[in-house]
Amino acid sequence: MAETRGVLLPAYVLADESQSMGPYRQDLSNGLVSLCEGLRAEPMVAAKLRLAVLGFSDDVQVRLAVADMRTETSLPQVSIRGLTNYEAVFDDLLARIPSDVQWLRGEGYKVHRPVVFFLSDGQPTDGGAWRQPHAKLTDKATTPTAPNIVACGIGDAQAHTMVEVATRKEFAFVAKPGTDIGRAVAEFFHALTASLVASGQALNSASPQLVVNRPDQFTMAIDEVGE
Repeated sequence: MAETRGVLLPAYVLADESQSMGPYRQDLSNGLVSLCEGLRAEPMVAAKLRLAVLGFSDDVQVRLAVADMRTETSLPQVSIRGLTNYEAVFDDLLARIPSDVQWLRGEGYKVHRPVVFFLSDGQPTDGGAWRQPHAKLTDKATTPTAPNIVACGIGDAQAHTMVEVATRKEFAFVAKPGTDIGRAVAEFFHALTASLVASGQALNSASPQLVVNRPDQFTMAIDEVGE
């Protein structure tokens, strides 16, 4: 039997590119650059990660395909457009994640459960249509490669929605009321980078685990939900 080439954690960043994010396009771009540079600065950690960046609005567009940040030289470019279609996100991931995991395994790697970092500044414009593909994506019996989902809401995104999107209540966050959205975007990427570095380091330990850091100026979404 062929020797494994190593263990990988696939990480997907889902960035809201809807029209309401227009004023924060530069913050989004800067955050993605800082994420990529942060991982390049940690080559031992980056070796254990594969990063994908997807922009979503009416549809999902690939800004960075599953990449090894030690060798990837391009930077993700965002494009502001359309509405906030959550259904498109989970339909896309339902096809994309199992395919990516299969490919990585075919390359000789063991693959840990993928993680999705979801950032949105608004409520879904597709009503509740997103719940069906989301349920299928996160059901490990239906989708063995079901990812962990960390959901962060800024602007008009509501806490109860982030709790629904996240796979665990402690993975759902919303920016504190009055927080500048540009700053919230920067803090999201700062925490995301720290989470991936810590998770990558944990892959070396006897008990690998996903580490999720709460972004500064955010609170756990569950704290905002009433009875």
